Amino acid sequence: MSAPLILVIDDETNIADLAKMYLTKEGFEVITAEDGDEGLQLFRSRNPTLIVLDLMLPGVDGWEITRQIRKDSNVPIIMLTARSEDVDRIVGLELGADDYLTKPFNPRELVARVKAVLRRSTAMPVVDDNHSDKNKNRIIVGDIVIDLRQHTVEIAGRNVDLRAKEFELLTTFAQSPNSVFDREKLLNQVWGYEYYGDSRTIDVHITHLREKLEGSSVKIQTVWGVGYKLMVQ
Repeated sequence: MSAPLILVIDDETNIADLAKMYLTKEGFEVITAEDGDEGLQLFRSRNPTLIVLDLMLPGVDGWEITRQIRKDSNVPIIMLTARSEDVDRIVGLELGADDYLTKPFNPRELVARVKAVLRRSTAMPVVDDNHSDKNKNRIIVGDIVIDLRQHTVEIAGRNVDLRAKEFELLTTFAQSPNSVFDREKLLNQVWGYEYYGDSRTIDVHITHLREKLEGSSVKIQTVWGVGYKLMVQ
C-alpha cells in the first residue's frame, strides 16, 4: 500500500520544509506549494490524502481554496494561521476545514494532528448490537441508515454526503439515541485525546449536521448547560 500523500500549501518556505521533513520521517509522502494557484493545481492533479493549508496566502487565500476544494472533495484539511482571533478558526471550520493549528506550532503536534485526522477519516466505529441490523455493519435510527463499511449515510430516503467528523459525530449519536453527550465527551470520542482544539468546534459541526438532517424524523437536540442528544420524533 502506498504512503498517504500530504499536500502542504504555505508561502513560508521554512515552515513548509519543516512540515515536510517531520511528516516524511513518519512515512508520509509530502508535496508542497507556495501559493494558492499552485496548491489547487496539485490538489487536482495529485489527489492528496490530506491537505495542510495556510490561510494567509498571496493571491488565492486559504478560505477561497477551502471553498473550491469543498465543491468537489471531502479530503481532510488542516488549517494553519498566524492569527489568534477565534473568528478565523471558526470561519475556516464552517467552510469545511477539519482541524487547525496556530503559528508558530510544534511540528510534532502537526504530525499528531495529521495522524489523528487520517485515523478518524478511515476509522470503522464499533456497532452497538441494540441499534444495528443483522448486517452488523449498519446502524438504523428512525429514517437514518448508516453503513459503516461503505461509509455512507441515507437520510429520509436520500443519500447524504458527510465529511469525516460529521460521519463520526452522527455515528456516535446513533449508537446511543436519547443519550446526552457533553462537548468534552464528544471531543474525546470523535476527535480523540490528541485533539488540542476547543469545544466550540463541536457546535460548528453540530450546525452542519442539523442542516443535513432537515426533513428527517431524527433531530439533534440541545440540552442546555449539558450538551446534545439524538432524538427520533
